[in-house]
Amino acid sequence: MKTLAHPVHSELEIKKSRFIGCVEPIQSQAEGLARVAELWKIHPEARHICFVLLVQGQVRQSDDGEPSGTAARPMLNVLQHKGLDNVLASVVRYFGGIKLGAGGLVRAYSQAISEPLAQAQWLEFKPQQQLQITFDYAYESTVRHQLELAGLEFEVIDYAEQVKAWVRGEEQALTPCLQRLQEQLKGTLICTSAD
Repeated sequence: MKTLAHPVHSELEIKKSRFIGCVEPIQSQAEGLARVAELWKIHPEARHICFVLLVQGQVRQSDDGEPSGTAARPMLNVLQHKGLDNVLASVVRYFGGIKLGAGGLVRAYSQAISEPLAQAQWLEFKPQQQLQITFDYAYESTVRHQLELAGLEFEVIDYAEQVKAWVRGEEQALTPCLQRLQEQLKGTLICTSAD
C-alpha cells in the first residue's frame, strides 16, 4: 500500500469556476471528515466541497450537490489508479456562472486531483490492526511468546481469571499469529475488534 508523504495542492480555473484540489494523508475516516468540516470554515463561500476518503480500503465520498457521478467517482478513479490508500482527496469549487456539463465536471474534478499527484512523494506502508483479546491466565506465557515472535505489540488491560489485552501490529502478521494461538489455546482465545 502507499500513501502520500505530504499534502499536495492544485488550483484550476475552468470557464470562470475555480477548482481547488488537495490530496493529503490521513489515518482515519474521522480525521478526514474533520478536515472536510475545516474546509467549509476556510471556504464558506464555496458552492461545493466534494471529497473522497480512502482509509484501509474503505471508501466514503460525496458529490456535494454536483450531478451524481461527476465529482467523487472520477476523483476515486484517480486515487485507485495510483494505488493510494489512507488519503483524503477534496476539491473546493467556486462556481463561475457557466455550467460545464457532466463531461466537463468529470474532467475538472479528475484534473484537480491528478495534477497535484504528479509532484507527490509516496510512502509505502503496511496496514495496521488492533484487536482486543481475552484468554485464560494459564496461557499468558504462551500468548506473550507467540506475539513477541510475530513482532506484535501486547498491552494488558485487565488481569483476573482471564487476561484482557490489546494486540497491535501489521495485519499481515497479526491474523496468522492469532490463528496459531487459537489452535494452541484449543479455541478459547476471544478476539474482538478495536472499533
